[in-house]
This record gives sequence, C-alpha cells and structure tokens, in this order.
Amino acid sequence: MLLGKKIKKLLSGKRLLGQWGQKQAEIFLKRKGFKILSRNFYCRTGEIDLIAAEPAGALVFIEVKARVSEHFVDVEANVAGAKQIRMKRAADFFVKKHTLEDMPLRFDVVTVLTNEKTKPQIRHYENTF
Repeated sequence: MLLGKKIKKLLSGKRLLGQWGQKQAEIFLKRKGFKILSRNFYCRTGEIDLIAAEPAGALVFIEVKARVSEHFVDVEANVAGAKQIRMKRAADFFVKKHTLEDMPLRFDVVTVLTNEKTKPQIRHYENTF
C-alpha cells in the first residue's frame, strides 16, 4: 500500500502516475509469465506502452491506463478509434522491423487503479480490439 507523501506526489502529476502505472502493469504481467520485449515503443505512426511475449507464444501490444478513481472506465473508452489505429500502425512497424510476421498478435489493455486508501487494483483486458 502506498502511504503519505509518496502517494500524494504520485497522484499530483499525470506523468508520474502514468510511469508508476506502467511499472505496476509490467510487474503484474511478468507474474503472469509474460516477457517484456519493449517499453514505450515510439515510431512515426504511433506509440505502444508495452510489447510482450505471452507464455502461449502471442506477441502482445499493451496500452496501460493508470487512474485515480473509484470506478474503472470501460475499456472501449480507454482506447478509442484513433488510438487503436495508431497502435495498430505502430505494431505493424514493430512486426516488420523485427521480422515477426508469423507470430500471432494481440492488443490488450491493462488498467491500474490507485488512491490514497487502498492498494492498487490491476485489471488485464485481453484481445480488446
């Protein structure tokens, strides 16, 4: 559980919250057996928070959303049309760059919810689009 000044600082800035949320998502995914291949992958066509290989062999492109809220927002609201298009283009670039065309691909969303009173809640939505 996060307490005191540390959580207040974290909750005060969107960038800090996003970085922390991404680290929490990475730890969560590693515990599930995922191997992280890339963090914050950027190219001209878009960006992807995490790229991982899942235990079953799929290449997974992951959007991480950190929130300070009582309720999770629908996954569809987290990653809407334009964001999906940019992620798909960036994923296509990554796949071609690393010659991974034969691997099964998937797009996931990991949502991390935190506040001053409870430990973080992490939800993993597989194959969201």
